[in-house]
Parts: sequence; C-alpha cells; structure tokens
Amino acid sequence: MIRAIDSGLIRDAVKDLFIKANTSLRQDILSGLKLARKNETREKARYVLDIIIKNAAIAKKKMMPICQDTGMAVVYLKIGQSLIVKGDLKKAVNKGVALAYKEGYFRNSIVNDPLIRKNTNTNLPSIIYTDIVPGNKINIKVVAKGFGCENVSKTRMFRPTVPISSIEQFILDAVRDAGSRPCPPVYIGIGIGGTLDKAVSLSKEAIFRPLGKTNKDKHIARLEKSILRKVNDLRIGPIGVAGNITALGVSILTYPTHIAGLPVAINISCHATRTAEATI
Repeated sequence: MIRAIDSGLIRDAVKDLFIKANTSLRQDILSGLKLARKNETREKARYVLDIIIKNAAIAKKKMMPICQDTGMAVVYLKIGQSLIVKGDLKKAVNKGVALAYKEGYFRNSIVNDPLIRKNTNTNLPSIIYTDIVPGNKINIKVVAKGFGCENVSKTRMFRPTVPISSIEQFILDAVRDAGSRPCPPVYIGIGIGGTLDKAVSLSKEAIFRPLGKTNKDKHIARLEKSILRKVNDLRIGPIGVAGNITALGVSILTYPTHIAGLPVAINISCHATRTAEATI
C-alpha cells in the first residue's frame, strides 16, 4: 500500500533522535557499564567507571551532553519502497540535525573544508546513508560520532587466503595502538566484506546492535566472543588506567565480497556510544 508522509515528520524525528543520543545514554550501554563496574577488580578502574556512570545520570537528568564532543551527525535511512516523502528528504534530515544542535546547545564541530577548516557553525552537513527496503515506513538510525574514537578507526584489505587469526590480530593491534584515546571501555564495530567503503560503513552500523546480542551466524558469533575476550586481556582498562574491562562488546556485520579480496574495517565507539533509532 502506497503511503505518503511530510518531510517535516522526518526533520522532527531526526532532531529528537540527536537530542536523545547526545543526552541519554543507551540503556544497554549503561547496563554494560554497571556490569563492568561490578566485575572490575582494580580500584582505579572502579573509580573511573563510577564517574562515567554518574556523568551519564547527570546528563540525562539535566538534558546536557554526555560528552563535550557531540560528534559528527551520521544518519542511516531505510526507506520503504512504497513510501512517498513529500518534500526534500536530504534537506529535512540536515534541518533536523541543525535544530538538534541549536536547541540542545551542542558543540558545533564540523568544518566546511578538511584543509581550510572553517567551522560551519551548524554541525552540518551530516552524513546520510540510504537503503531501499520493502514496506511503506522509514527507519531512522542516528549516531553522534565523536572523533576521539573515530580517529583510531582502521581498515585493511586482506588477501582472501589469510587465516582468521590474522584478522583477530589486526583488531587487537588496532585496540592496543588506540590505548586510552577512544575513552574505553569501548564498543567495537567491525565490518567484513563488500568493498572498502562498504566494510567501513558496516563497521559503524554494527554499533547499533544492542550489547549482549550476537551475530546470527554462529561462526561470526564465535569470532565476536573471541575478539572480546582477547581485547579485554589487553588490560587497557577504563580510560586507560588498566583494568579487566577494555571493551563492553564486539559487533560484527558481514557482506558478500569479491573472490580476490577480504576488506576488514574496525570502528571503535567510546563508552558513550551515542545512537538512537525510530521508525515512522
């Protein structure tokens, strides 16, 4: 059944989602932090986790940013093929982002040219990914991605003959090299397959999966579990003070790829994994 909606609904939804993402920590992430606090044995690490949990509570109560870096706005749209959007979809998304950052008093962090680096003062433009799916609804996922953790993301084009242990080592080396910079405990998103750009996109989208959920494919779920255990064995700990918990979780998304390639990307999210989702 064909359905039409006004682009203003999308604008308002995007605005609300970014305000929520930047001020209210995801419940699964908060629960993961509390569990990490319970299982942590080092006094300094427990102290850091106490501060992180208290900070999240204050941010939610006062509707203030969880972190001063309120991120670059990334939006994933799954658009039903039987949905008609009245108005300019891209403008609606960007307007929603601009309103969220203005009304939420969030820091504007986007520069209009990567070399000249003059601030746009709107936190625009956002990054928008679209996918056409069955149905007449639109699913909107947003992530406010800070660059303390974005800057330690990595990708590698492996040969298809490499053992899985080589992929694991690549991930472990990336986390070890990142150290305290991404503000652990982190949530690690990994994309495997597709092309270079697809793997990177998957690695960011992977962090939308709730903590505790695993990939539906058993061999990938086993790899997620193995990487998480080995990452925590690095003992980097919360904010790098050393401890039992360096990562709250590992989420892997895969996509079919070429016979001659094996792209792998890692996108690390800080302890404030700021995502939100809605369907219209």
